[in-house]
Amino acid sequence: MSDETTEWHPSACILCECNCGIEVRLAADGRRFERVRGDKAHPASKGYTCEKALRLDHYQNGPHRLDTPMRRRPDGTYEPVDWDTAIAGVAEGLAKVRDTHGGETIFYYGGGGQGNHLSGAYSGATRAALGSKYRSNALAQEKTGEMWVNRQLLGADTKGDYENAEVTVWVGKNPYQSHSIPHARNTLKEIARDPAKSMVVIDPRTTETAELADFHLALRPGTDAWCLAALAAVMVQEGLCNRTWMDEHVTGSEGIEGVLQDVDIDAYAAICDLDADLVRRAARRIAGASSVAVYEDLGTQMGLNSTLCSYLDRLLWVLTGNFANHGGHYVPTSLVNLAGGGSGGSGGSGGGEKVTPVAGVRIINGLVPCNVIAEEILTDHPDRYRAMIVESSNPAHSLADSVRMRQALDALEFVVVIDVAMTETALLADYVLPASSQFEKYEATFFNFEFPANYFHLRRPFIEPLPGTLPEPEIHSRIVEALGVLDGVDLTPLAEAAEHGRGEFGSAFLGFMGEHPDLAALTPVILYRTLGPTLPEGAATAALLWGATNMAAMKIGPSMNRAGHVGEGLELGEALFSAILANPSGVVFSVDEPEENWSRVRTIDGRINLDNQLMVEMAAGLTTAETPGSDPDYPFVLSAGERRSFTANTIFRSPEWRKRDRDGALRISEADAHTLGLADGDRARVITERGNAEVLVEISPMMRQGHISLPNGYGITQTAGEAQVGVAPNELTSSEHRDPIAGTPYHKHVPARLEPVS
Repeated sequence: MSDETTEWHPSACILCECNCGIEVRLAADGRRFERVRGDKAHPASKGYTCEKALRLDHYQNGPHRLDTPMRRRPDGTYEPVDWDTAIAGVAEGLAKVRDTHGGETIFYYGGGGQGNHLSGAYSGATRAALGSKYRSNALAQEKTGEMWVNRQLLGADTKGDYENAEVTVWVGKNPYQSHSIPHARNTLKEIARDPAKSMVVIDPRTTETAELADFHLALRPGTDAWCLAALAAVMVQEGLCNRTWMDEHVTGSEGIEGVLQDVDIDAYAAICDLDADLVRRAARRIAGASSVAVYEDLGTQMGLNSTLCSYLDRLLWVLTGNFANHGGHYVPTSLVNLAGGGSGGSGGSGGGEKVTPVAGVRIINGLVPCNVIAEEILTDHPDRYRAMIVESSNPAHSLADSVRMRQALDALEFVVVIDVAMTETALLADYVLPASSQFEKYEATFFNFEFPANYFHLRRPFIEPLPGTLPEPEIHSRIVEALGVLDGVDLTPLAEAAEHGRGEFGSAFLGFMGEHPDLAALTPVILYRTLGPTLPEGAATAALLWGATNMAAMKIGPSMNRAGHVGEGLELGEALFSAILANPSGVVFSVDEPEENWSRVRTIDGRINLDNQLMVEMAAGLTTAETPGSDPDYPFVLSAGERRSFTANTIFRSPEWRKRDRDGALRISEADAHTLGLADGDRARVITERGNAEVLVEISPMMRQGHISLPNGYGITQTAGEAQVGVAPNELTSSEHRDPIAGTPYHKHVPARLEPVS
């Protein structure tokens, strides 16, 4: 059968934030993925995809799928129950905790994995029905330090125009493997081939990206802050800053510039084990470029001084005037605020910020730091978390110190998990509610950050839901209804108005909410139950987007008009909503010019604010701080969670998808292997303060001496009772080993030792 006569179903990959458009051809049974290819009609990826997407059948049809709700018996085993029994049991268990201890003791973790943000958005209604205040997700393991710095500097998040920048700087980032930009590998190769462009890579490892770079700063692990400070210090000390631009657009640079003026660049380079001349040449190339874009990622965000590093790496583009320019940095438009609540405070040390109820740790963008969750539970504090709702996430595996996290989950009075699989976390829950897969329901991602044209992709289901599963919006709606918070509320007029068209529904909805302002937080369920059934082709889940597009029309109307959507107000919102429903490969929803970005800066004076006293003090403290060095008990630095060609999110629970590196080898330098008497394929034991594991050894030219690395995505149980394949990295990490500002984990800097296994 030729491609021309076979139906291809447009969708998206769900394995990284790019969510590249794909097309899937099904086998004759209507369920197996016979072939996957890039979708040329997708506005961002335009037909590109990496090899990981080609193996998505292992997610869709792996042996891990759940097809019935499960209830935990007193002896710890599980029994299948029907949906009515499960929903009633979940509502009863959560209500009991709420009524006894208060809704704020019910903690929510998750809200959609890499690609199912739309379904996760409905969880807000369940949380509101319970009075649940505290939540977290994977962003609080990675991005909250960066978010906090962005809020201080601009009051908004930024991205870089990497494709068009003259100089790109990758800080703890290997986009060749971790992607995060459209058609990453092609883009990197194009930059490397262009004699007018340069790449700077700051990474201890000689990654695939570093091999393409013009400047590879292969620093000693953990010294990122000293390296970034040295680069910025060169700019200040050699008069390379864009003074004209800074005078117009930057506030409060005096403090940090004073610190940088005093930096001993040679000494900082020595701390990093770098050639000072290389540092100076890289800084001069950055400062002399017409445009610069900087990308920081987990290599630094999960390392020492991570929040300080986020501040310092922004100096590379702020001091050189690379905001709101072609090839520089920008504030992306959005339909939905991915992170949620604000961090509180602006400038200075961030006073007025919310903190966790037990440990008193800073909450950034509404997200409790992942590394304090167990600490908030394993205590006799009266305000401790007593129950947990976990959705499309696996904290028993993915959070630091898995042993302690399992103890915390076991200590809770009630746990419910919503997921497609019986995960390690699900095996500790009171109820497990099976969700339909991401290809069996309407779905979307809110990782939409492109510029100047930004897009949104509502993915259509192309496989019938696995019998016994439900989409998350239906699950949340049933829980909300079982909790009784909509009892006595007549939704019939809204449903009838929707039958007459979305225009009439809009008027009726505004009137309804005016009469019931107390129900605002339940809007997702209200839209799902009233507008949802009238949407074409069963797109009820997309009802939430109707509200999002109308809100966007009020905020970014001109950008939407430039993208070809006509009208203003509700008319414009409806135009975009209709376009989203009509375009299965995605639609461009906004188009901007660079100068538009200044209107999205949310500081008091509309300028970039470098006056962050806490960051300035920490930068100054580098001069006398204890630098990362060898501990005789733990002479290695372990990076726990390296991304490789055959690693992905743990939604790939079957090891059979991997063509190579099935066991997830520990990578080590040739020099270190020689010292320990290790050869390729030998077994060794890696030991940290929290645990130990036997590993397969791979001698790798990527690794510098003293640095070892384990991949992400391993150490999961495919099905209950089966042996794990590879090492679960968080069996080796500590929840107490975390950034002092954001609480993000030091997964990329775990003190370790290595012993041969005879």
